[in-house]
Amino acid sequence: MKEYQSLSHARWDCKCHVVFIPKRRKKMIFGKLRKHIGAVLHDLANQKESVIVEGHLMLDHIHMCISIPPKYSVSHVVGFIKGKSAIAIARQLGRRKNFTGENFWARGYFVSAVGLDEEMVKAYIRDQEKEDERYDQLKLDMQMPL
Repeated sequence: MKEYQSLSHARWDCKCHVVFIPKRRKKMIFGKLRKHIGAVLHDLANQKESVIVEGHLMLDHIHMCISIPPKYSVSHVVGFIKGKSAIAIARQLGRRKNFTGENFWARGYFVSAVGLDEEMVKAYIRDQEKEDERYDQLKLDMQMPL
């Protein structure tokens, strides 16, 4: 049976698959930041009464399945998470000049409502890195002459 969450006058289950990238697909989110960025994102989501159900840091983007209460818009929560995490990242990188973090995340994001396919989306997020490696290997195999 599906478990719903409650607000004072609503029962809800609103989950979204969200993907966003750093500007110019910088790969620096995976050095020393990889250990800390997950905790930062979870904490920021909790501040907006949201929960990151599943998440994965790829080499150049972030996938997450996030549960957002209907009193907040998806754009509000994702904008908050991106903005505040950029500041935290700038501070962890030790950049004295750019504490605003304005040059870290790219402007847009991808979002898709999860609906009844929640388990499938969570598995996709979990296994995305393996699928990318498999796809890259297939491309290499096709390029090799016989």
